[in-house]
Amino acid sequence: MQGQVLLALALALATMPVRAVEVIGLVGDEIPLPLEGRVGDAARGRAIVASRQQGLCLLCHSGPIPEERFQGTLAPDLAGAGTRWSAGQLRLRLVDGQRLNPQSIMPAYYRSEGLQQVGAAWRGKTILDAQQIEDVVAWLETLK
Repeated sequence: MQGQVLLALALALATMPVRAVEVIGLVGDEIPLPLEGRVGDAARGRAIVASRQQGLCLLCHSGPIPEERFQGTLAPDLAGAGTRWSAGQLRLRLVDGQRLNPQSIMPAYYRSEGLQQVGAAWRGKTILDAQQIEDVVAWLETLK
């Protein structure tokens, strides 16, 4: 039931208009340099992806995290992500995936401007910080 409510919320938010926002470091279809010069840690990245409180990635994605049950099927499987996309392409998808696909239901994990219907407690804040983004990118890069 909770998953259905979250899915309905994600779909509703995805259909709302989003104002274009400048993405610092954007080159073509990627952000080639790590955010704030951070170095990612793959083990921390895996923990973020697996977390039902932090990343919520498995709500929509499935991936090679066998201990986590009830993985999503709405978005691409994360297995092989490091083969399909470069680190810079993965980084952009996390920072602001709607820049590549405006109809995507994936939230912008590192954007705080130009969003619609954001609760007062979350305005001006990102879902993940620069270090967490780099940790997730590091883990996704290992999925070859």
